[in-house]
Amino acid sequence: MAATNGGGGGPGPVPVPGPISAEAEAALGEAIRLVFGRWTALQMAVENQWGGRDSRAKADQFGESILFWFCRTKGPRYFEDLVDMMYDKISESFNADFEDNSVEEVAEQLLIIHEECLQNNYSSIEKLRNSHVQGNAVSQSRQIVADDDDDSDSSDDGDDTSMMDDQEAAPEDMAVDRPRPPRPTPDADGWTVVPPRRGGRTRN
Repeated sequence: MAATNGGGGGPGPVPVPGPISAEAEAALGEAIRLVFGRWTALQMAVENQWGGRDSRAKADQFGESILFWFCRTKGPRYFEDLVDMMYDKISESFNADFEDNSVEEVAEQLLIIHEECLQNNYSSIEKLRNSHVQGNAVSQSRQIVADDDDDSDSSDDGDDTSMMDDQEAAPEDMAVDRPRPPRPTPDADGWTVVPPRRGGRTRN
């Protein structure tokens, strides 16, 4: 089933574009890397090696897959298709399911930036370059469920919570120039993180 944004779905399909220029493709690749570097849930998966020792390489491959989807696939590009592909890659690479709506947020941002790149408009990418990353965060991860076989040790849970407390600073919104609704203020314990657990959890 296609994942949809909580607001009833994301943007409509991006019209079938002409061939993307080499300049625009390079700019879009940079934008994906910049957005991923500010994606709290993904950075937690990398830092905690949810995908194993090569978690960083898997995150890079994830970004390359998205760039390929934008630049090499034919036909209109639907928000739901991008979201589904991202969830599949996250599950495959990190054995995890991000349940904080950050996948939908990132997908929407990338669709907007891709459309701007087709028009040789790189203003959003320039804002990303110039924005200051506080901690790791842009999207505030409220709950991340990583699929694992058994319930994790309480000591691991404590380590993750401590790490989030150390990294937490007032996160910026995703750097695309549009208003965003206010987020609830994190409590004293920071984000709620459900540590890895093994088991065949599937995304509806």
